[in-house]
Amino acid sequence: MLISNSNFMNNNAINNLLTETLIILRDLISFKTVSGENNLEFIDYCEKKLKSQGAKTIKTYNNKKIQANLFSTIGEDNGKGIILSGHSDVVPAISSDWTSDPFIARDSNNKIFGRGTSDMKGFIACTLAVAPLFASEKLRTPIHFSYTFDEETGCLGAPLVLNDLKKKNIKASACIIGEPTNMKVITANKGYNEYITHFTGLSGHASNPEAGISAIEYAIEYSNKLLELRNDLKKRSNGKIFSPKYTTLQIGKISGGMGANVIADQCSLEWEVRPINKEDSDFVNRSIEDFTKKILLPKIKKNNPKGNINKVVIGEVVGFDQEDNSYATNLICNLTGDNSKNTMPFGTEAGLFQNAGISTVICGPGSIDQAHTVDEYITYDQLRNCLKMLISLREKMI
Repeated sequence: MLISNSNFMNNNAINNLLTETLIILRDLISFKTVSGENNLEFIDYCEKKLKSQGAKTIKTYNNKKIQANLFSTIGEDNGKGIILSGHSDVVPAISSDWTSDPFIARDSNNKIFGRGTSDMKGFIACTLAVAPLFASEKLRTPIHFSYTFDEETGCLGAPLVLNDLKKKNIKASACIIGEPTNMKVITANKGYNEYITHFTGLSGHASNPEAGISAIEYAIEYSNKLLELRNDLKKRSNGKIFSPKYTTLQIGKISGGMGANVIADQCSLEWEVRPINKEDSDFVNRSIEDFTKKILLPKIKKNNPKGNINKVVIGEVVGFDQEDNSYATNLICNLTGDNSKNTMPFGTEAGLFQNAGISTVICGPGSIDQAHTVDEYITYDQLRNCLKMLISLREKMI
């Protein structure tokens, strides 16, 4: 075995692995894998690393073939493997806001700075660093590495991976989602639904308001209905394990119009729902659709047959439900010694893996407080703790 149970050998091995992890993480940060943009160089880099350890790899692509998921396996598949899952995409970063280039890693005070360090290239770097350890011994069950695209914008990549695994009859007993949790065990998260509603009115001069139809005014009525639903959601349900304990609804952006003296013929409203259960998600969609079809749209059509309201689904990601006696949760609690079993108010890919019949848990290095921030960083200690967990996992699999 490359890793001994002695503290001395473990510490030395972990320090060596940390050095390798930091090298890999610096490389990963340099790939500008902003959501919606090309991630193929990133995926090719990861695939090369894993193939060098004898991994079998599968890629699935988006329609434009500019984004890919990577699913790799070390060991013989027996349907009982464990998946280490992370997303390749990061949110945008404005260089002028940062102390240094967000896509060039910077080390300071035992921290490494760069876009995606916490969310969640730090975890991916750890998994790549330990891959040679998994490959060095005959595993009783295989280890899988799953790297997806566009998690940040609706979890668009993961469903392609899961559909492909189903077609190929590749099964797994557990999935570890390495989102930044400070290595705390997370057993549930809310769902995430994102929408854009487009309003089409009739342009005209503001001096004659009767001659036009303001798309903005109808967007305001629609917004008021959403705010009414938001209050209803607080009364509807009580998700005791979450904070806040209810389904949230938020209007994030409204855009439209040309100026104060022009009746706006176009307006768009961007909004989201973070449901604690499917019933709340259905309630919001059903209520806003009824309001639109029965009240708001007829008012627009009455004055302009070409007027319209169109709700576009950007993403609807199922929540991750807490399970009793979860295999994945028990496994990671045992490996980390953390039994807190916390929850998250934001969406992840965990619910997708869970719905595919795979016992799932969330646990990874870094703090969610750093995710998406200017001068995002991850501490060396967090990476070290993640490596310890992965080494312990490997020891259970040989």
